[in-house]
Amino acid sequence: MSRSRLLIALLVIILLVVYTYFGTDYMKQRREHEVLAAQITEVTGTIAEIPEPALDLGEQLAAVQASLAAEQAKFPSKLNSTRVINAILSIADDCQVKAIPLVSEPWLTENIGEHDYRVFRLNVAVEGSLQQLLSFVSQLENGELKTLIIEDVSVTGAGEQPEGRNVPITASLALAIYARPVTSD
Repeated sequence: MSRSRLLIALLVIILLVVYTYFGTDYMKQRREHEVLAAQITEVTGTIAEIPEPALDLGEQLAAVQASLAAEQAKFPSKLNSTRVINAILSIADDCQVKAIPLVSEPWLTENIGEHDYRVFRLNVAVEGSLQQLLSFVSQLENGELKTLIIEDVSVTGAGEQPEGRNVPITASLALAIYARPVTSD
C-alpha cells in the first residue's frame, strides 16, 4: 500500500504542478483578454463617432469650385491707378468731403494664401463733418471698388462740437485695392 500511496501522492503533486502551470497561464490570458476587450470597446466607440462620408462629394466639390470662381471674378483684372483715384475722388465729391490723395505706391504683387494678387496702396487725407466722413467711408467700402480695403484710419478733430455746428474733422485713410495679377496669356 505504501507504493500506491506514493504513486497517488506523486500523481497529486504532478496534477498540482500541471494545474499551477496551466492555471496561472490561464489567469494571465484572462487579464490580457480583459485589457484587449477594453481596447476593442474604446476603438469601437471612436469608430462610431466618425461621421459617414458624404455620398455627393462630386456635387459638393463642383459647388465649392463654382463659389470660388464667383469670388475670384470679383477681383477686377483691368484696373489702373488713375481709375482708382478717380473713383475715390468721385465718392468724395458725392459725400461733399475734401479728399487729397497724398501718397500712392506702384502696383505690387502680393501672395495671399495660394494666390498672387496685384495691390495698389494709397493714403488719402479727408476733411469734412463726422456724418460726411462716415458716409464717405461707407461708400468706399460698398462702392464700385469691391476689393478696396481700409487698412488703417487715423481721425483728428477740433474737440467737442457745439450744438448745431459742424466742426471739420480730418481723417487719414490707408487704402489697399486688390486686383487679379496680369497674366502672360
